[in-house]
Parts: sequence; structure tokens; C-alpha cells
Amino acid sequence: MTPLHDASLRAFASDNYSGIHPEVLAAIAAANDGHQVAYGEDVYTARLQEVAVETFGEGAAIFPTFNGTGANVVALQAMLPRWGAVVCASTAHINVDEGGAPERMGSLKLLTVDTPDGKLTPELVDVQAWGWGDEHRAQPLVVSITQTTELGTCYTPEEIRALADHAHARGMWLHLDGARLSNAAASLGLPLRAFTRDAGVDVLSLGGTKNGMMLGEAVVVLNPDAILGGVAALPFVRKLSMQLASKMRFVSAQLVALYSGDLYLRNATHANAMARRLRAALEAGVAAGELPGLAFTQETRSNAVFATLPTGVADRLRETFRFYDWDAARNEVRWMCSFDTTEGDVDAFVVAIREQLAQG
Repeated sequence: MTPLHDASLRAFASDNYSGIHPEVLAAIAAANDGHQVAYGEDVYTARLQEVAVETFGEGAAIFPTFNGTGANVVALQAMLPRWGAVVCASTAHINVDEGGAPERMGSLKLLTVDTPDGKLTPELVDVQAWGWGDEHRAQPLVVSITQTTELGTCYTPEEIRALADHAHARGMWLHLDGARLSNAAASLGLPLRAFTRDAGVDVLSLGGTKNGMMLGEAVVVLNPDAILGGVAALPFVRKLSMQLASKMRFVSAQLVALYSGDLYLRNATHANAMARRLRAALEAGVAAGELPGLAFTQETRSNAVFATLPTGVADRLRETFRFYDWDAARNEVRWMCSFDTTEGDVDAFVVAIREQLAQG
């Protein structure tokens, strides 16, 4: 097939814009020959279960899904009764970027809390964690956090442990949306287990698409007590949530390629480094007085840079580099780097930003 797109096009809008990492693409091809049993009874999904145990510890159970929204909906639906509610940051992906799926498809209530940096604290959880036994209020039974957060910030293991202990003391479970979990591992310099299972996380949505996969995420159960009916119930929730892949070997093979070695970390480390390169170049320009009107709104701990620009500059920049407004009311934008972002991409973007800011 003749390519239909311009392969030279580069963007800073989302790490979903990137292609498939060659090692992941090779894993798909390797899984393609011959027949394998459908619906997860294949050797690649069996190997993925071994990888989950190697990564997160004995007893971890993994369930591939098609996408991150599906993983979150399956996980939360499996953790909650129909009258249950989830405490999350107002910026959480489950609240603002999943089209109401957790509430509409998962039949659960989201209780949101405003945060300055996308991170919950035990004190912020208590803003919504109340009313148990009151039949007029959805019962707060799960705390959901995102690592790294939608604002590019990163929880430390100690912060996650404090949230887990706080939630567990109140009869609640802790869910972690790990769409960019690998970026957190690269930022913290820690293995995945150190800030998930060892920090008290009960159920994890494990990301892959943003870090080099074609498609697919997974639900990882770290504490079977957090699943209504136990782990054996989760396959039924996945099926009724339309997240059961018939040719699951192709999702599992990608996850095996990403997590059985260090590919997840290599990809995330590079993406984070490109974001730091972008931030450092722009900070130098601001310090030198060469970038009037540019200011940063969040720390850069992963592969995201958040900044504000003078009115009109973002629209002009988007004529050559695609990226998204984060808060259009205050001219805040988000710039994302990917596993395949190059130093040349970053440097060209910095030049474009300089040129547009010079125009005022």
C-alpha cells in the first residue's frame, strides 16, 4: 500500500500521534503466523501473565483491553457496586476525556476534587470521601489517581502510599490510571512495582499505546480483594464492557514486547528527555528576555510541557506544528513528546516558537 500521509510531519499534540515502535511491530508480525486459540487462550497471553508476575509480584493478574478508556471502565466497574462512587481529581482522564464512559457505561459516579497540580492528597480525598451509609449519596468506595497525571506531574511512592493507607482505612480501594506509567518509572528512576503494588495500589490500568504500541492497554489486579466477586469475575466485566479481544494474541504480544524487557523504560526515558530539552531551551530564552509572554504553568516531570502564550501565538504555531490548547481561557497549551520525538524535532519547534513570539 502506498502511504497516504506525509511521514515528515511532526507534532507535539499527543504521544498518540506517534507510530508503532519497530520492536512492537516485529512482535505483532512474529505472532501472526499460524493459528492460536481465540479470546486469550493463546501462548502470548499466557506469557503476558508471566510478565505481569515478574513485574508486579506473585498473584498479579493481567487482563488485556483494547484501549485506556476500556481499561479504566472495566477496572472501576469491577471494583464497585452499582451504588459506588470514585473520588478523583477534576482533571482526571476518567472525568474530562472519556466522554462520560465511566458514568454512562460503567454506571458509577465520579466525585471530583480540584487540585493545583493534578495530584490528590489524603486531605483532598476527604473533600468527597464522606456520607457512608447515607442512601441519598453515592457511596465513595474507590480513589482513582493518574500516574503521571494529566498535568504531567508525578506522584512519589510515599505520596501513593499515603493515599492507599488513607483509602484503606476508610474502607476504600485505590485505582491507578497508568496510561503513562512508564514515564513515571523513568522520571522516578524506580521499577514499576515500587510505586504501584509496593505502595498499596489495588488495581492498575496499564498503558501501552502512548509508549510505542499500536493499540491495547490492560487491567492489572494487584489485590484480588478489591474486585467484587474476586479476580474470576473480571473476565465477565471485560466481556460485557466490550473489551474482550477475539484475537487477543496481538494485544498481548505487544505488551510482552514492551514490558518483558526494558523497552517500556527506553521509550519513556527518551520521551521525557525530549520534554526536558524543550523546556530547557525555552527557559534559557525566557531568562535571556528573548521569549516575551511565555511562561510555564506546571513542572516538567514526564513527557509534557505546559505553558502560556500571548493571544494568537498558539494558532500561528499550529500552522506548522500541531498541539492542543489545555485552557484556552488563559492561553495555556500542552506540548507532548513521544518515544520517536527527535532532538531535531524539538530544536525546530523551539525556532518556530521564537519566531512567532518575536512577531508579538
